[in-house]
Parts: sequence; C-alpha cells; structure tokens
Amino acid sequence: MTDFPLLTLLTFLPLLGAALIATIRGPAEDVARGARAMALFVGLCTLALAAFAWAAFDPAQPGFQFTERHAWFPALGLTYAMGVDGVSLPFILLTALLIPACVVASWRSITQRVREYMMAFLALETCMIGAFCALDTVLFYVFFEATLIPMFLIIGVWGGPRRVYAAYKFFLYTLAGSVLMLAALIALYALADGQTFIPALMAAPPALPLAVQCALFAGLFASFAVKMPLWPLHTWLPDAHVEAPTAGSVILAGVLLKMGGYGFLRLALPVLPEASAFLAPALFALGCVGIVWTSLIALTARDMKVLIAYSSVAHMGFVVIGLFSGTQEGLEGAVFQMVSHGLVSAALFLCVGVLYDRLHTREIARYGAIAGNMPRFAVLAMVFTLAAVGLPGTSGFVGEILVLLGAWAAAPVVAAVAGLGLILSVAYMLRLYNGVFFGPRENLDAACMRDLTKREAWVLGILAALILALGVQPALLTHVTGPAVAALLAQPG
Repeated sequence: MTDFPLLTLLTFLPLLGAALIATIRGPAEDVARGARAMALFVGLCTLALAAFAWAAFDPAQPGFQFTERHAWFPALGLTYAMGVDGVSLPFILLTALLIPACVVASWRSITQRVREYMMAFLALETCMIGAFCALDTVLFYVFFEATLIPMFLIIGVWGGPRRVYAAYKFFLYTLAGSVLMLAALIALYALADGQTFIPALMAAPPALPLAVQCALFAGLFASFAVKMPLWPLHTWLPDAHVEAPTAGSVILAGVLLKMGGYGFLRLALPVLPEASAFLAPALFALGCVGIVWTSLIALTARDMKVLIAYSSVAHMGFVVIGLFSGTQEGLEGAVFQMVSHGLVSAALFLCVGVLYDRLHTREIARYGAIAGNMPRFAVLAMVFTLAAVGLPGTSGFVGEILVLLGAWAAAPVVAAVAGLGLILSVAYMLRLYNGVFFGPRENLDAACMRDLTKREAWVLGILAALILALGVQPALLTHVTGPAVAALLAQPG
C-alpha cells in the first residue's frame, strides 16, 4: 500500500482534462484550437505518469504494486482497489502512448465538434486505464463497460456514411456480452461469499464444481470474446473499423481489443482454472478457425481498413491460443502479441489515415506506385507490414514465435494450423503493400500526393522505433511480464 495515489491520478487525469476542455469558450476556431492543445497536453502528461510508473515498477516482485484500497460500498463488501502487475502495466503504457497519437492524427481531419471529440477520447482513456488498474471485480466491470459509451459516440458522431449502423452494431454486441458478464460476476460474488477483491480470488479460487465453473466461464467469455473479438463473434469489428474515424480505429485495434484478452488473464484463467483447462480445446478450435477463416477473407478485401480489421481478428486468434496453452511461453507470447499488435495495428490504421486524408478513398486499387512520390512513407509502411507478418527483428515475430512454442507443447496440431495463418498473413499484407506502393497506377491523383508531414513522420517514426526495439530486444517487455506470468501459472488450481 502506498501513500501517493499514483494509479488514481493516472486513471482520472484524462477525465479531468476532458472537464477542462468542456469549459473552453469563445469563437469556434479558438475552441477547437484550445481543445486540441489541451487534449495533447493532458495526453502527454498521462504518458509521463505511465512512464514514471514503468520506471518505478519492480519486475522482481510478481505481485501487485502501487496498490490502493478504500471502502467503496462497505455494506456489500465492495472496495475501490487499484494496483498493477507485470501483465497490466504494459497495457497502461500502451494506452497512454496511443491517445496522444490519436490526438495528433485528428489534428486536421476532425473539424466538427472538435471539443466534444477530444473529450470523448480523454474519457475513453480514463475508462481503459481504469480497467487495467482495477483490482475489484465490480470496479473492473464498471470501467470495462464504460468504454462502450465514448467509443459509441466516436463511431456514431464522427464516423463515415454508415456510422450509425456500425455504432449500434458495436453497442448491441458489446451490451449483449456485458449482460452475461454481469450475471457471471453476480453469481461469483454469491459463490465466493461476497469476495470481490481480485488478488484474493486469484490466491484462493472458490472451490466450485466443474459445471458451475463452466457456467461462470461462459458468462465471462461472452463479454471478453466479443471485445477481442474472437471468431465467430467478430462481425461487428469490420463495420466499426470502416466507419470509425482514423483515430477511432487506432484506439479500437490498439487497446480496446486487448481488453478482452486482459479480461481472460485477470479473471477467467486464475479464478476459474478448472473450467479454463477443460474448455481449452474448444478455445483452440475457435482460435484456429478464426486465424484461417479471417485470413482468407483478408486475401479478398479491397478496402484497406477491412483487410487490416480481419487481420486483427486473425492475430487475436493467436492470442487466444497462447492464453489457453497453459505454458509460460504461450502466456508470455499472448501478452507480447497483444502489445505488439497494439503498436502495429495502430500504425497500420494511421497509415490508412495518411492515405485517406490525401485521396479520400480506402480502395487499394485507387493507389499504386506511390513509393516514388512518398519514399519516407513507403519505408515506414514497410516496417509495419513486415511486423504484421512476423518478420524476425520486429515485435510481431517475438509474440508469434512464443505463442507457437507454447501451442506446440500443448497441442502440436494447433500450432501447425496457426502456422498456416502466418503464411496467409504474408500473402494478404504483401498484397496490400504491393498494391498501394508498387502496383499499377490507376489514379493519376495518387502521383501528386505529398510525402509525410513532420507531425505524421514523428508519430509513425516513434511507433516504428518501438516495434523494432521490441523485435531486437524483447527483454524490454518480457523482463516485466515474465515474473507476473510465472506467478499466474503458479496460482492454486
């Protein structure tokens, strides 16, 4: 227990920033300029706090650190409990990194209701960081589900022509999973004698019959699998990505999808260990089908966002396989893959935004041979493409090879099918890159597109540097995640 509420400050600073943006008054242009500046300032301050937490974190201690615990609803035994370990801290830093990138990416492209747009992103950041910090099941549920509101607004207000349809589809899928998750948490509360403190549940999982554990797991699965999304509950994702603004796609793929995998790590695996082991083969099957099926769809996609969206579903299939492999390599690989995919997918959607801002189309066929007039962009996009296919030297390789090693130890056939997904990823990602940068030029306007601006180059350059750094020196991340994963595998059950 610490005296300084670092995690509370880290969680609610963005919400405070959103409140300050709401007070900005004046002419519309001044309000928009002030909202952008305030959002970027608050986002960078939050990133600085997250970096401080990373630097002060002791990886040798696998337990929760920077903990805070206060009475919330004493009559029900609920507590305001916050803390981080080596599993949650990387996602907090990832969230804090991507929000400023989203603000910068929206600097010129969002011109309507700029104040409300920036407020929505900062509120979303509070919800996401809060979910990663929460150590009480009810508090986790509140933060986890609260992300639905700002994301619904981001898609529905600032999205594309079919934004209302996409927003409601996202809302209904997530809400359906939320109801079942809430039912599972209420049942767990009753069966665990009112215990909601997650570390206590992890240290001493309630002794429940397998059938009861499976029923509780199904409720949690409904929410986490939709959020990831896991095949066949993924159909909301392509619509959401296509209609969302660029920054909305960045945060959706970069962080929100990872919350489902984090939920499995934080609740399902440690609290319901017997059900997790019993249902692992079914999860393997869903992961394998998702990898192959969505990769085949990506091969036929004509819209860049659709292709990247389906590739995200395939990558989340790898995550599921790693999570339920029951091995150190598999779980470490799943966490590494989520962080890596957060960086790579965010960068790819930012690249799509760069192209869309110039030509206002996402059709691959409308581009071609732009490497000549956009050389800096071509180099950075190649880094992201190679990371997406898992080339050695990039972060994508580390996560995928660890997952495959873990899967091979648990189920060699699963590893073989997942390996097929790697081959397919090479096919669709290189098809995308070749079509945009070296393919036949079908649109002469593409030859007139200017190369990256300084603002775009800085954002994409930082992401490329991180992707390469993690690929060359994976210990930058695994030295934090490894002890926490080992402690998770050593839990009772």
